[in-house]
Amino acid sequence: MTAAPVVDLRPFACPLTWVKTRIALERIAAGERIEIWLTEGEAVDSVPRSAAEEGHRVVSVERMAPDAGAFRVLLEKSAAAPGGLP
Repeated sequence: MTAAPVVDLRPFACPLTWVKTRIALERIAAGERIEIWLTEGEAVDSVPRSAAEEGHRVVSVERMAPDAGAFRVLLEKSAAAPGGLP
């Protein structure tokens, strides 16, 4: 299995983190995974929640380092998720 592409969204705040995550998900095929990097705070709660609400699988949410203040969110695109590109 190849490594999931990484999207570093640490410089961005909500709701832009979800907008950029959704665009990234639209660019991959169903069943593929994408790794999202987020800063500690609202985005760590809202991005996984929004992805799950759209039918994607939240594989993991983990802190990048003990005192990094950043998280790694691994998402798997669902075949049933709405809004994919043709």
